[in-house]
Amino acid sequence: MKQEEIHWGDWHRILFGMVPAEFLIEVLVRTVIVYILLLITLRFLGKRMGGQLTISELAVMLTLGAIISVPMQIPERGLLQGLLVLVCAVVFQRGLNYFAVKYNKIERFTQGKESLLVQDGVIAATQLARMKISREQLAAELRCQNIYNLGEVRRVYLEASGLFSIFKYPKPRPGLSLLPIGEETAEKQFSDIAGSMVCFDCGNRASTHDEAQNNCKNCGSKHWTNAVISKLS
Repeated sequence: MKQEEIHWGDWHRILFGMVPAEFLIEVLVRTVIVYILLLITLRFLGKRMGGQLTISELAVMLTLGAIISVPMQIPERGLLQGLLVLVCAVVFQRGLNYFAVKYNKIERFTQGKESLLVQDGVIAATQLARMKISREQLAAELRCQNIYNLGEVRRVYLEASGLFSIFKYPKPRPGLSLLPIGEETAEKQFSDIAGSMVCFDCGNRASTHDEAQNNCKNCGSKHWTNAVISKLS
């Protein structure tokens, strides 16, 4: 569009663009048709498209968003072009899922794999940093599952879908408190374990008093704190 064609008082262009107002009716019709086609497309892509998406499924969803915008709004583009691209997206995604099921390497490449974040009450600091997850984010996720002591956690996995899978020990165990610093309910909920120290950053438990005077073997932190256990035990 040329500069001389732009006028601040040109409300027809501002509201309707460079097309006649009647094109809005066509946009409505196009939108209804494309919406129905998109519902059919998502139905063929499978139930997973309505749940927590994997990386490849998210890529398809973003592609669908780009596909449907053109035939709905641009008068020079017909609906058949958008329909053809939708069909191609369905075929590609279904084919990718087929090969992912058949070949494990393809599934790992397209879907990713789970990451172990906590093992036996100790945070895997390297994995946590690699996944760009802070200690506070992990603690918040565990608190949402009514877990307030890291020692009670056997395993925490970050699944390829982005969800957390959490496995607890059947009985309370000593470990690092997950309650925010200064939380008043901590004294009511936990008892300190005399002479037992854990790393404040990862929950690694010192086997001896001398070990607690040095850097943590797991994460290298120098900050140690008393291990706690639930009073309910």
